Amino acid sequence: MKRIVIREEYCMGCRLCEIHCLVQHSKSKEIVKAYKGEFPKALPRVLVEEQGYLSFALQCRHCEDAPCLEACMTGSLHRDAETGAVICDENKCVGCWMCIMVCPLGVIARNTEGKKAASKCDLCAGEKMPVCVQNCPNEAITFEER
Repeated sequence: MKRIVIREEYCMGCRLCEIHCLVQHSKSKEIVKAYKGEFPKALPRVLVEEQGYLSFALQCRHCEDAPCLEACMTGSLHRDAETGAVICDENKCVGCWMCIMVCPLGVIARNTEGKKAASKCDLCAGEKMPVCVQNCPNEAITFEER
């Protein structure tokens, strides 16, 4: 399975990955409308953590033994048969947040605008490469077979 790999030694904390992720998952796919004109507002599915001089992007690792899949009582979280990615069907999600509680990496977010649903990385379903990888100016985020 291809996975997103973070090389924190190259991350400069620019947060372009967060911006492009939010725009990719917005209705309009346009940056100004995504930030200023849409409700519910899309959430970035990648977050940049910073501490001192260290920064790195953090998103779902699509674990082989994903505890979120076991914890999801509605089946909204499921593994995509083609890509192996753990995907959330937001229409099925009831917002119980069990996936958030069991995620060992803390990378599933609560989307509380509009319908309450879990929000997590989907590897930009339908794209050849996730937009965070495509737009990282320092190649700190790569998409590799692992």
